[in-house]
Amino acid sequence: MFKIVSVARIREIEALVDEKLMPYADMMERAGKVTAERAHAMIENIENPKVTVLVGGGNNGGDGLVSARYLHEYAEVRLFLLKARTNDDANFVATQELGLFTAYAEHDHDGRVLRNMIASSDLVIDALFGIGLNLPLRDSAKKILRNVNQAINSIREAQTESITLSPLNRYNLPKPPKIQVLAVDCPSGIECDTGKTDSNTIIADETITFIALKPGLVTFPGANYTGDLSVSNIGIPGTFEAFRPETAQIVDAIVVKALLPSRGQNSHKGTFGKTYIVAGSLNYSGAPALSAMAAYRAGTGLVSVATPYPVFGMIAGNILEPTWIALPHNMGVISEKAINVIKENIENYNAILIGPGLGQEDTTGELIKALLTDSRPSKKRKQRTIGFQAGIDKANHEPDDTITLAPLIIDADGLNLLVKIENWWELLPESTIITPHPGEMSRLCDSSTKNVQENRWELAQTKAQEWGIHIVLKGAHTIIATPEGEIFILPFKNDALATAGTGDILAGLIAGLVAQGLSARDAMICGGYIHGLAGEIATADHGNGFTMIASDLLGAIPDAFRQIQNA
Repeated sequence: MFKIVSVARIREIEALVDEKLMPYADMMERAGKVTAERAHAMIENIENPKVTVLVGGGNNGGDGLVSARYLHEYAEVRLFLLKARTNDDANFVATQELGLFTAYAEHDHDGRVLRNMIASSDLVIDALFGIGLNLPLRDSAKKILRNVNQAINSIREAQTESITLSPLNRYNLPKPPKIQVLAVDCPSGIECDTGKTDSNTIIADETITFIALKPGLVTFPGANYTGDLSVSNIGIPGTFEAFRPETAQIVDAIVVKALLPSRGQNSHKGTFGKTYIVAGSLNYSGAPALSAMAAYRAGTGLVSVATPYPVFGMIAGNILEPTWIALPHNMGVISEKAINVIKENIENYNAILIGPGLGQEDTTGELIKALLTDSRPSKKRKQRTIGFQAGIDKANHEPDDTITLAPLIIDADGLNLLVKIENWWELLPESTIITPHPGEMSRLCDSSTKNVQENRWELAQTKAQEWGIHIVLKGAHTIIATPEGEIFILPFKNDALATAGTGDILAGLIAGLVAQGLSARDAMICGGYIHGLAGEIATADHGNGFTMIASDLLGAIPDAFRQIQNA
């Protein structure tokens, strides 16, 4: 799992590596070689490829020069230098000995040379500014970025021109080659600590960064410009002493594989835990079904869905795997009178999910308040009532004692109803997980959605510690925060997940993993990663994010598990 480290800390790490592990020159050599390998993969199917390397004046430019030297073997490589390099720069001298065409910004007053170089390129390597950039940019830097973008955009616009009026024929025609951009460490124009961007920031198809991720690469708006993001440790082990404990980390498949629960062959459904889901209302009957099937896809042995009686009648015959607990209702939403039925059925479960599709009626809010208020160690274990009607008949009887709740996952309208309870966080059991989207988080924090989006990391981390709970703040690069102050970032940003029902699936995945014995922390990490990876797989299967729906995401979960297990 790669760390997410500020620019200042990266500088400290580099200095310690230079002192104790390898000199700066070796780090640059390795970074340039890795960049060249990534660039070669991007152009290997192009005949006689041409590459333009944009070379800045600092270490980022040095990485670009090294990559140019390695790429010379595979492509026609040209250099455009922001600043002249002296003859004591060994990497620059090596490129000149190879006879690489070199142009200089100081001689290209109108930007024509730069634009022509890019216009004739298959790949542009952006090694201009790297991680050291601070906004606002100087006019000269803005001019360079503006010329780069104009050249790239003009090519891409020309490549998208239609060459036939027949839609069916168009799909069968060979597509023209696409100019690509590979950013070295960071697309030029991004402030790597904050994610702030200049209006002329270069949009990369891929970004390869070194040693650790930088916050701005996974913080918007900067994350809009990175394209596919990869990290290379350039030979610096994660155990190196320079990596003092960092609170923010990016999740990868290898980490998730190690955290997933083991599955013995000599097992039964009780071995893999029981998940209890309180969800659904007449207007949102699909939510409990999506959550239940996601919990099953996560590997839990049994899922029981407690839902209003009308919802049970609508979906139970179509969703065969769960067991069902029909609840008293008020006009199709769960009534507060359902508290006794829920108490009768809840103590034998290993995870409890509350919220998907509940609606926001006051009577359902009173139910949640009563459930949380009455959740204390019970004096004795009560027998579970058998049959729906028997459970409903008991709704009007007061229970003899309070109950012990399994770990809670609260999602969707469960969160919206929590907000109506004064000091709601004081009622939540230990290890509770909440899974808000930015709008729900804004209500929980009594803040604006804009403020949540602009301060995602800080807010998730602060509130998880303040409330003593675990938070999955959904969105592009979902953030996972623990009460101990840890932050985990998911590597996915996929518009296909911005559709109804995908959040219900995420909550169900997490609940199913908790039921199997994972800690809240590990269930969030695994459930979130599986959810994001399934979204990538489903999007690829559909060819775009427009047509994907939540059911497609459910269908991609097995492939996500397969890819993780093969990592």
